[in-house]
Amino acid sequence: MAKPFYKFLTRWLVCSLGLWIAAGLAGTSITYESEFRVIVIAGLVLAVINIVLKPILVIFSLPAILFTLGLFMIIVNGLTVFIASKLYTPLHITNFWAAVFAGMVIGLVNYLVTAILEERRKPA
Repeated sequence: MAKPFYKFLTRWLVCSLGLWIAAGLAGTSITYESEFRVIVIAGLVLAVINIVLKPILVIFSLPAILFTLGLFMIIVNGLTVFIASKLYTPLHITNFWAAVFAGMVIGLVNYLVTAILEERRKPA
């Protein structure tokens, strides 16, 4: 029972951290009113979108994902970030390509956090 909750909290943390890093790297393309709570709530919105909407987007875009050998997932990740910015307006992303950049940063942060957690879970 507790494991799915901790998985969701980890996803929320990773989304928030990735958005914060992407906003720092992207400059004026991604703004969050310089308030930490905006990043935390936007991370929550993005985590919920990733749980509910992303599987549907992946199924509908499966031919494009297979044709591009998985690279179209970058566009799907960017689309989820763009949708999150439209649903939660204090997070402002100027254009779709800034959202794609944020999606790539969040994916990289997710990869690093997952690798660290998996390394800690291995028996010595």
